Amino acid sequence: MKTILEYRELFKKQKITPISLFESCLKKINPSLNAYITVTEELARKGLKKETKGKLRGIPIAIKDNINIKGVPTTCASNVLNGFIPPFSATVIERIEKNGGIFIGKTNLDEFGMGSSTERSYYGPTKNPFDETKVPGGSSGGSAAAVASGSAVISLGSDTGGSVRQPASYCGLVGLKPTYGRVSRYGLVAFGSSLDQIGIIGRSAVDVGIMLEVIAGYDPKDSTSSKKEIDDYSKINETPKNITIGIPEEYFKQIDMEVHSTVMEIKSKIEKEGISFKSVSLPTTGYIIPTYQVLSYAEASSNLARYDGVRYGLRKNGENFHDTIRKCRNEGFLPEVKRRILVGTFVLSSEAIAEYYERADLIRRLITQEFEDVFKEVDYLLTPATPTPAFPIGERTDDPIRMHVPDRMTAGANLAGLPAVVAPAGMIGKLPIGYQIIGKPFDEIGILSIVRLVEKIAPFEGFLKEVQDG
Repeated sequence: MKTILEYRELFKKQKITPISLFESCLKKINPSLNAYITVTEELARKGLKKETKGKLRGIPIAIKDNINIKGVPTTCASNVLNGFIPPFSATVIERIEKNGGIFIGKTNLDEFGMGSSTERSYYGPTKNPFDETKVPGGSSGGSAAAVASGSAVISLGSDTGGSVRQPASYCGLVGLKPTYGRVSRYGLVAFGSSLDQIGIIGRSAVDVGIMLEVIAGYDPKDSTSSKKEIDDYSKINETPKNITIGIPEEYFKQIDMEVHSTVMEIKSKIEKEGISFKSVSLPTTGYIIPTYQVLSYAEASSNLARYDGVRYGLRKNGENFHDTIRKCRNEGFLPEVKRRILVGTFVLSSEAIAEYYERADLIRRLITQEFEDVFKEVDYLLTPATPTPAFPIGERTDDPIRMHVPDRMTAGANLAGLPAVVAPAGMIGKLPIGYQIIGKPFDEIGILSIVRLVEKIAPFEGFLKEVQDG
């Protein structure tokens, strides 16, 4: 599998065509991985017939199935949206289409993005292409598995607490969560509105930068999108100079020793390029998971109230209006989503809102302030992406506390609205593991340029052989 720039050059020299690339990707869709909910072959072939030119011309792209494509079912991996076909496309989809991108399919996810493993899907779990007994990470596991297995060149996911970056770590890919507001959320089905951000999963920093340049920018349809000008992401190739990277000690506690040593090897390689490092402290790290849970569950409770069996999706007629809603939600939602709605409704109740929601919101401000303070000392932060490599399917489905453990590494960036990228650090046995770079608001170029530097000085050799040869 090559990069977007390499495919552009091959198209230009007529060594391959967009149709042949699409056919190659289509053949690599492995049903046993369960990466896709809907394969959009007809839509892709229509797109290939158009004379559209742009940065993504002819590139097969996988889209997480909580991002709307007009005329294509959006399921959010939930029975409650059974039969729903959106009448409009998300802003990111419109921008990709204008740049000639081809949609190969809608990918599997944890229902409504609520999970860290892509096991909690109405359509069954997605499997890790490196080891089908392991999870691909979640909730954007289908998008990661699609790119890792070669059935898509690049993909979009959504990241509420790490849902793009964790799968990237487990599947040996680059996963970017942009700054909150950098990319329009219009057409993304909401989970936690103040945390959600559409993200990108690719095989290189340059590919991710190209996609970001296409989808980033102000959107009048999204009141939270930023009017800040889009950067020239070709600068990703420039070697960072005169920067200091912080090593937050709290992020290196309670992780596998092999993960620790692998990330430290990345530090050593960057250090040899003249970049300095400094130990820093983020004491509120221990509060990230409970703060994230309270706030995201509260927002999920509010956002999912619209699924009532009346306006769209699954409908189950009851004896009255309330009975209809009860039957629809009982049959439409899986247990994890029900659990989060119930907890979220409780923390918003009059007797609990001050003790839980308002306190969590206060701690969120402390976490954000702590990041702001540490970025006065350093330019970037280097952390592990996850505490362990991918874990076995079924190991944590009955243990929500263990399932949330990886969020400690990633959810802080969501709470503070910061950009963060995960990239391959190496292999532990036969499984990839990633490192994470967190940056200041709207410094996506900076964090991607560090990843690009690592790609140049220490290319990742862990890509699946059959995909490398493709």
